[in-house]
Amino acid sequence: MPQFSVHVPYLPARVEQIAPVAELVRRSSGARLWLGQSLTLEPHQLLAYCAGLGIRVPVGTSVTLMPLRHPYEAALQARSLALLTGHPLVAGYGPGPAAFQQALLGSRYRSPLTAVREYLMAVRGLLAGELVVLDGEYVTLGNSLPPMPHPPVSLGVGVLRPAMARLAGQLADVAITWLCPPGYLKDVLVPEIRRAAEEAGRPAPHVVSVAHLAERKPRRDPVALALSVCGAHLVSPHYVDMLNRAGVPVSADDPAAGARALVDGGVFLSGSVPELVEGLDAYRTAGVDEVVLNLSAVGQDRGGLVAVRELEFLLSALAMGVSPHRRASPGLQAGAM
Repeated sequence: MPQFSVHVPYLPARVEQIAPVAELVRRSSGARLWLGQSLTLEPHQLLAYCAGLGIRVPVGTSVTLMPLRHPYEAALQARSLALLTGHPLVAGYGPGPAAFQQALLGSRYRSPLTAVREYLMAVRGLLAGELVVLDGEYVTLGNSLPPMPHPPVSLGVGVLRPAMARLAGQLADVAITWLCPPGYLKDVLVPEIRRAAEEAGRPAPHVVSVAHLAERKPRRDPVALALSVCGAHLVSPHYVDMLNRAGVPVSADDPAAGARALVDGGVFLSGSVPELVEGLDAYRTAGVDEVVLNLSAVGQDRGGLVAVRELEFLLSALAMGVSPHRRASPGLQAGAM
């Protein structure tokens, strides 16, 4: 059975807003607290603040965008966060949208795969205490981090399509997926990840899937909820391509129809708590190791406290058939730095 973790179900506007969801992870069967890239409150600083409050739980980033920081800074941030929380950390990275690359770097990555490969190689070497000398197409580095013992840091990469799945299998400790249908994971991404890892002679990465969902309740329109949190993805070329490959018909010209397709295709799960539990079981059969429950649509629609309460109910229902874990799984730690 997969582990179940928790994604922060809102975009915190104040630092103290992360405390209730972190407390939920600490007292429940949630394995890890996940937070994606934010351009309001920086995610490493927000998670560090949480640790400073005394709420020290395993955390992960899903994912931070590479153009924002040099690999040296990324390794320093990851190691610092692992030390502050006292738990193994999953540091997830991704190249971000091409327009974002252009805006920050002056040009797009000609090869996102090469950019990710160089980035992971640099961060991994730095975390291992090595002198990293790299004169790559995208990463230039000739330095090391001062040695310091720290909890393990597992390197993750955002995976949507087969080529990145193969790269994750070759280099990453964790493959992190977002909006990927379970059938596509089972038939395409997970086999690619495992095959690449086997060919590279290394353990297969821990597969983490972020699942968007909302309990069905009166005056809740699941399509509107899906559009509210997935609308930007539904007009992004790499997500549109992935979803169409996966058999979910979406078009950047009609994100509202795309939101309907997400609901109809079970990518955005909606239903009663038992129906949500049943829908999440598809990730088990897909070979996913950890499912991250993302109730951001509820948080945006009804507020953070409502989302945290519904997360607690859902975790309790899942725990009835899932052994509770709060730390990273043995498989994840085995692949950690």
